Amino acid sequence: MKIFKTLVAIGFVAIFATGCASVSTEKWQNCALAGAALGGAAGGFGDDHDSEDAILSAVGGAIIGGTICALMADDEPAPAPAEEPALDSDGDGVIDSLDQCPNTPAGASVDANGCALDSDGDGVADYKDQCPNSAPGAKVNELGCAAAFVLHGVNFHTNSADLTEEAKAILQPIAIAHHTHHGDVDLVIGGHTDSTGAASYNKQLSQRRAEAVRAYMISQGCSAGKLTAIGHGEANPIADNATREGRAENRRVELTVK
Repeated sequence: MKIFKTLVAIGFVAIFATGCASVSTEKWQNCALAGAALGGAAGGFGDDHDSEDAILSAVGGAIIGGTICALMADDEPAPAPAEEPALDSDGDGVIDSLDQCPNTPAGASVDANGCALDSDGDGVADYKDQCPNSAPGAKVNELGCAAAFVLHGVNFHTNSADLTEEAKAILQPIAIAHHTHHGDVDLVIGGHTDSTGAASYNKQLSQRRAEAVRAYMISQGCSAGKLTAIGHGEANPIADNATREGRAENRRVELTVK
C-alpha cells in the first residue's frame, strides 16, 4: 500500500509541476497553496493514513510548491518598459531625431526636415517674408522684399516734380525693358527728399515726383496697372542730411519689385 501511495504522490508532484509551468503568471503563494493541497492529499491517501501524515505532507507540499513556482517566475523575462513618445521640442510636427532645424518659431510652416518653408526661394523664410512672391533671382532685404534700386541721375528741376532731360534719358530704356521683357512684374516707384523744409511739404513733393516718373514710364509703353507711385518724403534717409552731399543722396527715386 505504501508503494501505491508513493506512486500517487509522485504523480501529484508531476501534475503540480506541469501546472506551475503552464501558469507561470500566478504568484508563488498560489503555487504554495496548490502544493499544500496536493501534499495533504498524498499524505492522507490510503487505509493507514492519519491526520499527522496529512499535515506534514501539506506543509512539505506548500514549501516545495512555492519554491518551484518562485524559481520558475525568476526565469521569466521582465516585461519591456513602455516606449516613451518621441520628442518634438519646437512643436512643428517633426520629431527631434529627424528635425534639422530644431528651433523653428511656433506656427511656422516647415518641410519634412523641420525647416521653415521659403516658397519663393529668396532666402527669407515664409513666416517672416513680407513679400512672399519675389521675382526669381531678385535680390531681397531681410524682410524678403526686393532691395530698392536707386535710379541715380533721375533728378528734377529745383523745387518741382518736372523731370530733367537727363532723367528722361535714364528712364526710357528702363521703361522699354519693363514692358518688353518684364511686363508681368509689378513695380513700386518710391520718391524721397532731403530734410530741408517742412516734412508735410516734402511728403507731398516726393509723391508728385514719384507720380511724374510713373507717368513718363507709362508714356513709354509700360502698363499703368503694373506701376505704383509712393512718396516717402524725408522719412527714409540713406545719408547725412547735415551735409550737401548727403542731402543730394537723399533726394532720390527708387524702384522696387512689389
